Amino acid sequence: MREHTANRVFDTANFIVLLVSTLICLAPFLHIAAISLSSAGGILSGKVSLLPVDLNVEAYTKVFTDASMIRSLGFTVLLTGLFTVLCMVMTIAMGYPLSKKKLRGRKGFMFVVLITMFFSGGIIPEYILVRNLGLLDSIWALVLPGLINPFYLIILISFFNNIPESLEESAEIDGSSHFRTLVGIMLPLSMPVIATLSLFYAVGRWNGFTDTLMYITSPELYPLQLKLYQLIQNNMITDLLQNEGAQMATVVPESLKAASVIFATVPILIVYPWLQRFFVSGVMLGAVKG
Repeated sequence: MREHTANRVFDTANFIVLLVSTLICLAPFLHIAAISLSSAGGILSGKVSLLPVDLNVEAYTKVFTDASMIRSLGFTVLLTGLFTVLCMVMTIAMGYPLSKKKLRGRKGFMFVVLITMFFSGGIIPEYILVRNLGLLDSIWALVLPGLINPFYLIILISFFNNIPESLEESAEIDGSSHFRTLVGIMLPLSMPVIATLSLFYAVGRWNGFTDTLMYITSPELYPLQLKLYQLIQNNMITDLLQNEGAQMATVVPESLKAASVIFATVPILIVYPWLQRFFVSGVMLGAVKG
């Protein structure tokens, strides 16, 4: 009886802590959303908290009809898709052979992988390398330098190690090549971790900012995060309001900035529910070595 009561108290405490943590995480997002949907008067009076004041969608109308924002969205989708696909191809191509204990030089390769988790070449050497390769101001400057994440690679290797070797041995007896075994057996069994790592790569690239700030100068190659930076820090928000003097009474820069933030955040949030069912199993199975 005491154990049952203790479990209930523990579960209740967990629920309260998780609820409070969730509300703390949601509050800033809800506040930004409320500002984006509020009237100019409500925003300037400081009455907006977590709910809109005098509902107004004019800010979203301006954002969705701005050609530069739509162009940045399209480029970000292309960049994220290309980056995620290439990252998974490279991570799988490196993770599968490194999961084989009989691979010659395996410990040396793993040592190199682990070293990169703790030490990096630095921002300036990386910039010089990208410049010398002729990748500045191109999409490849945002793709090639980060194709393999060492931590994600280790998760994938651990997942491959959990798959029974008997399956591969059976395929080998049937005359299957290593590539065919990888594509026909290993990858279908690894969909949870593949979906999870794809989500990690996609979110990381979608929210990437530092490398875009260093490598990209052409406005047509601005991802959404760099576009937001230009809007908020350099006051380029006035470009969205030019020739709209009649609407200045209902739209203020704060509402346009907030609408732009929501515009850049929602697309990647939509992807998460589709991959959520793989998320927990992918992380847990990839983190436990059998």
